[in-house]
Amino acid sequence: MSLPPTDIAPFAARRQRLMARMRADGGGIAILATAPEAIRNRDAEYPYRHDSDFFYLTGFTEPGAWLVLIAGATDRALLFCRPRHIEHEIWEGRRFGPEAAAEHFGFDDAHALDALDELVPKLLLDQPTLYAPLAGDKRTDGRLHRWLAAAREASRGGHQPPMRQQDIRPILAEMRLVKDASEIAAMRRAAKISAGAHARAMRAARAGMREYELEAELLYEFRRHGAQAVAYNSIVAAGANACVLHYPAGEAVLRDGDLVLIDAGCEVDSYASDITRTFPVNGRYSGPQRALYDLTVAAQEAAAQATAPGRGWNDGHDAAVRVLAQGMLDLKLLKGSLDGVIESGDYSRFYMHRTGHWLGLDVHDVGDYRQPGGAAGAERPWRKLEAGMMLTIEPGIYVRPADDVPEAYWNIGIRTEDDALVTDEGCELITRGVPVQAGEIEALMRE
Repeated sequence: MSLPPTDIAPFAARRQRLMARMRADGGGIAILATAPEAIRNRDAEYPYRHDSDFFYLTGFTEPGAWLVLIAGATDRALLFCRPRHIEHEIWEGRRFGPEAAAEHFGFDDAHALDALDELVPKLLLDQPTLYAPLAGDKRTDGRLHRWLAAAREASRGGHQPPMRQQDIRPILAEMRLVKDASEIAAMRRAAKISAGAHARAMRAARAGMREYELEAELLYEFRRHGAQAVAYNSIVAAGANACVLHYPAGEAVLRDGDLVLIDAGCEVDSYASDITRTFPVNGRYSGPQRALYDLTVAAQEAAAQATAPGRGWNDGHDAAVRVLAQGMLDLKLLKGSLDGVIESGDYSRFYMHRTGHWLGLDVHDVGDYRQPGGAAGAERPWRKLEAGMMLTIEPGIYVRPADDVPEAYWNIGIRTEDDALVTDEGCELITRGVPVQAGEIEALMRE
């Protein structure tokens, strides 16, 4: 049995917020399933990870569960979960069961899973709107279709199933954009553990090691400090491999004189961290490496300065691009004027990704990057940042060999990434437990 959250109040408050939103739109019923278990091969399963939206509203992490919320004259929150089963629990561990789950997680009632097909069609009757993940996955779509059909069959004396359906995911995405205090606390813990893991990898790095050995240092530090999982598959890229954006840790040897790029973060209480650092295998940046590295850090600082309440989502990216493009011109990677290489997109030859993304229960978290609403067909303006939003700031520069590129910069890939909490005054980089300035990294590696 997985332990319930220490404080279930935030989950109950989110359910209340969602039901208030549903009542404001006339009321209705919301149905949401957690993630299914997945087979890795034959009878071996992937490590189970619950659905993020489901966890956001429940705190419940067992597989096979469903949530039903009814918003109307009297709000009700119902959980359907696996019943207690002595034989299964010998193999899989203890379950909460409906009675204990209702008590621990603050539901009005809970039922065994086998009651779904009997109860849900009845609960659908007289509800004006059904809120669910529409066209999400075949499993959920099939169950919803059968329940609606059964509700129509059971309708008598004017009782009708919902006449309107609305996708619940955009509503939850808007709710999840601004983090509450419990979410920020979990992300700070994840950030601290991940920063420690990056520092450990820097201290451990030696010429002759393989990428997977550094990955092992990260994983050890994650689990040693209580992280439940990685937030995503770690990137450990030595030398030219750092120019491959999503390169997985492999067998390449770390060589004296090369850089190694590590993009890795852990998950704590279902919340992600996401850090990238690029450091010299031998503990000292060469001149060309230092030039590109300092440029990337300067771009990140410019983006952080542009990350504040009321600023547009894209302001940080624009600020980083401007610094990077000027540096590319100064280092003779590009020719022309600053405005010219930005307008033409020539800079994207060496910087081809965005400067950040939302962060939360998912490493690339939900939420639109543009303002909701607006005229149909018109390009919507970038979303304005608000205090409590969490995002990454991660500029980079990746130089592959080419005849028109100075050879001193060939095969250098650099990215610097931190997790930024938008505050009332600006933003706080919560992952700075691992150094970012080149001199500080060199000092750490000398320890």
